[in-house]
Amino acid sequence: MAVNYIASSQLPTQWGTFTMHGFLEEESGKEHVVLTMGDVADGKPVLGRLHSECLTGDALFSLRCDCGFQLEAALAAIAAEGRGALFYLRQEGRGIGLMNKIRAYNLQDGGADTVEANERLGFGADQRDYAICQPMLAHLGITSLKLLTNNPRKVKALEGFGIEIAQRLPLEFGRNPHNSKYLATKAGKLGHMLGNLHQAEAD
Repeated sequence: MAVNYIASSQLPTQWGTFTMHGFLEEESGKEHVVLTMGDVADGKPVLGRLHSECLTGDALFSLRCDCGFQLEAALAAIAAEGRGALFYLRQEGRGIGLMNKIRAYNLQDGGADTVEANERLGFGADQRDYAICQPMLAHLGITSLKLLTNNPRKVKALEGFGIEIAQRLPLEFGRNPHNSKYLATKAGKLGHMLGNLHQAEAD
């Protein structure tokens, strides 16, 4: 997959100053960024997160999901370690796009869960493609990750193109009455490792 590096700049945030690297996905025209801190190309495992864009959670403070909470927690963890990388991937709504995500939310308002809503709209439960990360990781010189995720698909995808997952670190933040069903569905139908929720669904 052709994903080309464009440019880098400094990005001061409330957690510290990151370096922001811009990448362009040729086929779709989507623009992805990676925020790094410290030396990530020294061969040692890098604290990292693959974070798919969620406008509603990341920017509009939605309580329907845990995305915004996870984004902030990941940036705080990287800053606390002084070294790491956050991949911000333009794959809104697990790959269905913002307008279809709103349509899916409408179906969820009527009682569907997040997987059922996507499927009623003719989409897969999760259409994200993590292969776009491979050229970004190569450009940054990252070969091993301590991955902040609850999603086993991310671990499998990264290992599939030769990235060592030295450690999987859970990222459980933002559970509230508005997203309890959503999180239970992620654990039960998508296999996300969400502590007691995942265990309850597995039993």
